[in-house]
Amino acid sequence: MKIWKKPIDVDVLNQTSPNTLIEHLNIVYSEVTDHSVSATMPVCSFTHQPLGMLHGGASVVLAETLGSVAANFCVDDDHYAVGLDINANHIRAMYKGEVTGTAEPVHLGVSTQVWQINITDERGRLVCQSRLTVMVKKKRDRRD
Repeated sequence: MKIWKKPIDVDVLNQTSPNTLIEHLNIVYSEVTDHSVSATMPVCSFTHQPLGMLHGGASVVLAETLGSVAANFCVDDDHYAVGLDINANHIRAMYKGEVTGTAEPVHLGVSTQVWQINITDERGRLVCQSRLTVMVKKKRDRRD
């Protein structure tokens, strides 16, 4: 069963990346299924920490990117979703190559959603497991 309330595909998602942290880290959306969103990110100098391995913060950026974008496609046009809490368990060190993150819903409620994001290496081994909780808010006029 599809969970999406808006049209979603990798082209639509990748068009949201220019001039964002997503573009800066070369995160590229790679797959959308009826219940998940995936993206890849390189493991290289700009995603490394000083010891030359994948920075845990880069993994968290990938996880929150996937969970947040997925959450926003699971609400109608009168609502939006924002991150409330994220945690990450860093399982395996990566020094080079590419990781793939996949976000799947754990809970799709009216006011909150919970997303599980697994990040794996090219061999399918778990690198990081993250859980993102988002708050669903009603859009209102902003008068800045």
